[in-house]
Order: sequence, then structure tokens, then C-alpha cells
Amino acid sequence: MAQEGKVTVYITRDIERALGKNPDANYRIITNRTPYGESIQKLYPAWITLIDGPEMLDTSDLMEHEVTLETLSRTKADILVFKNNSRIESIANTHGWELLNPSAALAEKVENKITQVEWLGKLGEEWLPPHKIQITKEITWNKEPIIIQWAHGHTGDSTILINTPKELKDIQDKFPERTARVSTYIYGPSFTVNAVVTAEKILVGNISYQITGMPPFTESIFATVGNDWSVPLDFLTEQEISSINSLAETLGEKLRSEGWKGLFGIDVIRDQERNRLFFLEINARQPASTTFESILQNENRDAGILGETVFETHLQALQDLPVTAPLIPTNDGSQVIQRVTSKVHSFSSRTLEALSTLGLTLIPYTNTVENSDLLRIQSRLGIMEIHGRFNTRGKSIVDTILQ
Repeated sequence: MAQEGKVTVYITRDIERALGKNPDANYRIITNRTPYGESIQKLYPAWITLIDGPEMLDTSDLMEHEVTLETLSRTKADILVFKNNSRIESIANTHGWELLNPSAALAEKVENKITQVEWLGKLGEEWLPPHKIQITKEITWNKEPIIIQWAHGHTGDSTILINTPKELKDIQDKFPERTARVSTYIYGPSFTVNAVVTAEKILVGNISYQITGMPPFTESIFATVGNDWSVPLDFLTEQEISSINSLAETLGEKLRSEGWKGLFGIDVIRDQERNRLFFLEINARQPASTTFESILQNENRDAGILGETVFETHLQALQDLPVTAPLIPTNDGSQVIQRVTSKVHSFSSRTLEALSTLGLTLIPYTNTVENSDLLRIQSRLGIMEIHGRFNTRGKSIVDTILQ
């Protein structure tokens, strides 16, 4: 069990994941050396360790690096990662480190698109779009678009929209024996909310509109490319907002009953045809929007709003510290991630300078794999006008990228 005042070291491939809280003597970061990482290290030179190498190391490789081994031997720190897995747990156990993240086995059961259905039970029957678990070769075409989901995936690549019998046959020929979750296709705006499981209660954060599949940021129609906290009230009624918060609390209680602590996130969609909400998925980990939501919350606190950020509360929950303050509300701000695509795979200094003049925060990445993060663009104001359409600010970002 973590103790108040004990050092926690966040080990992460990308430093942005760990910046929901400013580093200090009791909260340190080990990550890859990048230009952005160097700019942050200059602000907190004593508490950020950058590891050099010919390529970016994943979290598990960073854990086994000699610099990390020496740091943890010297500080006797607990460790925290973005997303736990069996290899990370094995490394921590080998070295006798206290890993604060919840069980990798539990996270896998909850996130896996197949086992998730059984885990949800009656909640799935009530909230999920109509669905079946089937072997791919046994799926039949009923003249309606369907969604096929594999057990695992990243940024939308495990989700396939089938619009024609030929598309279904192509998938069946390629993966005949693979188990899939087959769902009715739902069209409408999607929303994300981050929540924290604490020993005392479930704290639900701020609902954001999920920016999904929008060019030029991605070429995958199901890839999430950002969040906008300014527009949910334009899409959702008070009753729908209450329903989303209630669902997050119910799922949080279910997670807590199985030993979960800290952050998780849920995605829901508002079905424009049926005029109702459906649950899409649960992220049994620190969601990717956590850091910027926490930054927006911290700025509101500086303006006099009381409470704590989702990341601060996440850390307290993992450390078994009492959580008494509410989460800070925020109703503005947005971020969008340009992913590596066939048309956008690098940025000139001229483009980056032009984006900066728009008052944006830019976080560049060195990734080259298709659909991986290339540039994170953050705005203190919203960039969406309506579902699937950018406002003037958002269009300025798009125009600058495409110029």
C-alpha cells in the first residue's frame, strides 16, 4: 500500500501521458528523450529523467533500462504506467516494485470486446447496441449495415463497418475462424467521460464530444482524434447528461467491486435515428484525454473554482489516500490529434509556427506508423460547431495543416 509522501515514478513512452500533474519531489517521470520532453524537463530538471536511444522505447523497455533500474533502486519509489499489461506486471514483480495500476487481467477482461459482453451482463443488454458474439464465417447479411469488432485494437482499427455483402465476404475470407462482436450500426455524435474509482465513491468528470474519423486528422472513420468540452450541452439534454453520469457511476461501482482503483473512461453515442443513448466501450485505464482535461481543470482552479483534477484524484486513489474534494468542472477547451496518414506524415517549421500564432499548444511526436500520433493540438476554446463540423477556429486549424 502506498504511503502519503512516498515517491511515485510515472514511466511512459510519451511524456504527455504523465503531465496531468506537475512533477515534484514526490511525483517524477521517466520517459524517452524528445524535443518536447526536453522542453518540459527544463521546467522540472530534478524530477524528469529522459532516456536516450536510437528509437522510442515502449514502457516495458523503459522499465528495464539501466537508468530506470538505478533510479528506482535509489528512490524506492512506487511506479505508475499509462496502461498495465502482463509484461509490465512481470517486470515489476521481478524487481519487487510496487505497481500502482490495477490488475492487467481485470483490465483485459473489461476492455476485450468479447469478454466485455459477459462482464457487463444486464448492463450490456440495456446499454449496448443490439449485438451478437459470432465466429466470422457464421455472420449473415441482413441488408443492414453492421459493425464487426475484434477482441482488441487501437484507435479504431478493431472496428469495421460493413455496408455490403461483398465487404462481409472479404472479411470472412480473411478471418473465417475469428470471434467477433457483431452490432447494429449506430449513427450520431459520440461522447467521452472520464471517471475515478476511489475508496469512498465514484467521481465522474466532464463530458466531452468525441472527435472521430474526421479528415485530415485520420483516414480511419472510427479513429478518435480528439475531444471538445465546449459542445456537449448543444447535443445532450439534462436528462441524457444525467444518464451518462449515472452509467459511469454504475460501471465504476462494478469495477470497484472487483478491486479496481483510479481512472477509467466510457464512450457513448447518441443515436440520431432512435433518439436514445447507447454505450460503446469502456477504457479500463487512464484515458488519453485525462491530461488535457486536468490542465483545463487546473486553470479553472487558478480562477477560483474549488476541487481537484481527474489526474490528481486518480493518483490519490491509487495511493490509497482519502479523496474528499470534488472534481473541478470545465465546459470549454478542446484538443485534436493529427495522426500519420498517407497525406500528412510530417510538419514544416512554417506550419508549426502558423499553428502557434493561432494561440494553440502543440505537442509533436516522432511516430511514423500509420494512424499513430503525429501532432497534438490543444486549444483553451472549443473547435466544433455541430456534429462532424468544425467551427471557425477548427477550420483555421484544418486550413493551416492543409496549406
